[in-house]
Amino acid sequence: MEKEGALRPVQVLKAHLALNVRDVTRSIDFYRKMLGIEPGKVRAGYAKFNVENPPLNLTLNQVPFNERGALSHMGLQVGSTEDVLAMRERWQSEGLVTRDEMQTNCCYAIQDKTWVHDPDGNEWEVFVVLEDNLAESSACSTENVSSAGASSSCCVPQAEPVSISR
Repeated sequence: MEKEGALRPVQVLKAHLALNVRDVTRSIDFYRKMLGIEPGKVRAGYAKFNVENPPLNLTLNQVPFNERGALSHMGLQVGSTEDVLAMRERWQSEGLVTRDEMQTNCCYAIQDKTWVHDPDGNEWEVFVVLEDNLAESSACSTENVSSAGASSSCCVPQAEPVSISR
């Protein structure tokens, strides 16, 4: 029996690392060799590797960048929307400002997610994939990406978090 008000534990499926890359084709070749596996999803300017050992969801996002470097964002993939909401509650209970994206078409998949920023502005997401391997669309287009790496796409995090409560 759980204590009233106790936070629900979350089972994390795997870590997620999204890297900005200058040339996705060249990067696919490198990571294919480095990881010894083929990407599970390849689209224009995008690739995803589902690494089993260690469990990792690695995505490559082709965007122009200068000072910002290769890191796009980091995340934890979970098994359900309830897990996303439980993690959001935990983060909020710790005083972190969260930003939700529910039923969003992101990285060629329908996802529910919540985001936080670390002190240096690096973004972390907790997300569940509800429907995967969607056809290519403008939702993850790299054409809308600026030289600083910002985009209207959820595949590239927003600069400012917005607090959203249930």
